This record gives sequence, C-alpha cells and structure tokens, in this order.
Amino acid sequence: MFGNPMEIAILVGAAVLLFGADKLPKLARGFGQAKKEFLVGQAESDVAAERAHAEARARAEAEATQTTLVRETPNANGVVMGSTSVPSEPRLPRD
Repeated sequence: MFGNPMEIAILVGAAVLLFGADKLPKLARGFGQAKKEFLVGQAESDVAAERAHAEARARAEAEATQTTLVRETPNANGVVMGSTSVPSEPRLPRD
C-alpha cells in the first residue's frame, strides 16, 4: 500500500500540518482504543454466535431423537393416498 518512505513522510507531514504536533499522540491513542474495543466486541459476538450454533445443533439433535414414524394408510379401495404421521411414543387417553 505505502511502500515508499517518501509517501509515508508526506502523509506524516500533512497530518502534522492539519492536526498539530500535540494532537497526533491523542489521535493515535484514540484510534488504538477504538481498535481494541472493536476487537473485544468482535470476540464477544464470535462467542455468542458459537453458543447459538451449539444450542441450535443440540436442539436439532434432540428433535432427531424424537422422530416420528410415517405409516401409509390405504383408503376404502385399498389405494394408498397419503401418509399419516404417527408419534413414536403412544399417547394415553385422558380420563
């Protein structure tokens, strides 16, 4: 990007003229703090995304263990028209 030392010197000189020599350390410190806060926020969002991914995976595995059986039911003519979902655990009637 900036490989030539002359380009870097011109940029530093322009920054000194625009902001003044006393403001440059404050600006650099502010940029450093902003970068640090950004990286901390990014790490926190990565952890939150991984946690949500793990919860979704666990939820999907739990649903997969509670699979339903599919039974094809013939109509009065003996022709199978569709399928009926049957729960894997029988339900008891209420009294």
